[in-house]
Amino acid sequence: MTPLVLAGVTLAAILHAGWNAVLRGGSDRLWSMTLMMIAVGGASAAALPFLPWPAPASWPYIVASAVIHAAYNLSLVRAYRSGELGQIYPVSRGSSPVLVALGAAAFAQERLTVPAVIGIALVSGGILSLALQGGRPPDGQRTGGFLPAALVTGALIGAYTVVDGIGVRLAGNSLAYANSMFLLWSVTTPVIYLFGRQRPPAYTRGQTMAALGGGLVSIVAYGIVIAAMQSGAMGVVSALRETSVVYAALIGRLFLNERLTARRIAACLAIAGGAACLAYPAG
Repeated sequence: MTPLVLAGVTLAAILHAGWNAVLRGGSDRLWSMTLMMIAVGGASAAALPFLPWPAPASWPYIVASAVIHAAYNLSLVRAYRSGELGQIYPVSRGSSPVLVALGAAAFAQERLTVPAVIGIALVSGGILSLALQGGRPPDGQRTGGFLPAALVTGALIGAYTVVDGIGVRLAGNSLAYANSMFLLWSVTTPVIYLFGRQRPPAYTRGQTMAALGGGLVSIVAYGIVIAAMQSGAMGVVSALRETSVVYAALIGRLFLNERLTARRIAACLAIAGGAACLAYPAG
């Protein structure tokens, strides 16, 4: 991996944790997510004339990914109502590769390597540690109540990762695939919001701009990872990207006034290290 790719993926990890912090810090997280999707839709529509059309074989995967991403949006919003950024983000991001590895072993007869077993143990231990630490749950939720929602979010991350991994290989152009998926995905959350709410909350200009900016940041972070994947270092890129769980804990402390104990740092490092083990090439 070149220094440029290394710096790019590290930046992508920070940006990804950053837009999650914007979502977690919003007073109405569903509206914040809706604003993010409006920004994503605008940017994707603007890029559409400059990209080729994805191959027809990839469109079922584009549609499936957009639907799964919509469910992911709702699950993430729900998760951030019941826990802190430093809890939800590591669990949702870290549980995803574990669930993918276990699913592949159960349904695709893929053998679990020694690094994979170590990775599963590290991630599971880190998640358990975060769950037992508790915190200051918002919205009247009980301590530890964040775990089911965070794990569902992780499962959805794993699902769209698998779908996108297959679909992008059929598209003929990775950026065309990602942009088409983003455009279709961006429509879902505003529609869900309009059907579920009467009117948007009274956001300040600063809150609105922060949410719109978070949507644009999410595209940049995803684009950097796609570009890095094209270099061929997929396992290394995946592992480095999961360091975002550590950045999320730091951002939560600096900007959301969340606790950052030594135990929480250790749990985040265990999850990041476990994700790195799961990304290690099988052979």
